[in-house]
Amino acid sequence: MPEISRFFGIIIAMFYSDHAPPHFHVIYGDQWAAVAIESLEIIEGWLSRRAAGLVLDWAELHREELMENWRLAEARERLKPIRPLE
Repeated sequence: MPEISRFFGIIIAMFYSDHAPPHFHVIYGDQWAAVAIESLEIIEGWLSRRAAGLVLDWAELHREELMENWRLAEARERLKPIRPLE
């Protein structure tokens, strides 16, 4: 699972052979979630309110880059790192 960003202990990643809708994966300690890029809804898993807020703030800022990485993953091309939340 290629990591594309990391901030405040939160890991953001994408799988190359993942299913639609376009989404990314979040790992934070023992928490895990998949977040839809278009709607920014958690479609699988669970995150604490604090972690979800940070992830959704970050994703809103980087939605275009996330979609670009989704397209790269579909084409099995190298994913680009995305700047972390500061």
